[in-house]
Amino acid sequence: MSSWSVVVPAKRLAVAKTRLRPLTGEPGGDHGALVLALLADTVAAALACPRVGSVVVVTDDPAAAQLVRALGAGTVADEPDRGLNPALEHGARHAGGDRVAALSSDLPALRSGELAAALTAAEMAPRCFVADAQGTGTTLLTAAGVPLHPRFGRGSAQAHRKDGAAPLSGAWPGLLRDVDTPDDLRTALALGAGARTTELVRRSSRLADRLGTAR
Repeated sequence: MSSWSVVVPAKRLAVAKTRLRPLTGEPGGDHGALVLALLADTVAAALACPRVGSVVVVTDDPAAAQLVRALGAGTVADEPDRGLNPALEHGARHAGGDRVAALSSDLPALRSGELAAALTAAEMAPRCFVADAQGTGTTLLTAAGVPLHPRFGRGSAQAHRKDGAAPLSGAWPGLLRDVDTPDDLRTALALGAGARTTELVRRSSRLADRLGTAR
């Protein structure tokens, strides 16, 4: 089976995941550590996926770049610096290959088998997408032999559908659960988050107390 190149965007830590600030506090400390943990678990799951040949993270954040390189991913700077969709298009060009997938960076409960199943299902059409648990956002966008043409942002699921991408569905709970809010993180932990996110919450009294989890 053909392998996929996966592109993951990672914002600078200072501006990433602002809706988690009520949980983590100001930039740095728990906030930066949590953003990096979400990214690490996502990238680790993608790298372990048998359908994935390479993972490229688009980022200008030195800590994020160092982290994912240690895991085995490649990195590319966000040279367009014009937002998420131009960054993904830039990453797709850098990744190369006939099969490219854009994957959200905040999927700590993602399993490599879920991603493999979704990428296999994505062979049904030139462009496909997986909507998030709410059905409004997008966690995965694929392109096989055609440009990626990302339309991430508010209402991206509808935008991708209108742009011709085929919706995919399956038993992929970790793939659907991106983390934007404290409740999202609670759900991801209940599903079984990756090692880095789980360990961070276990070690941090602030996070454990505010999430209501046992330490």
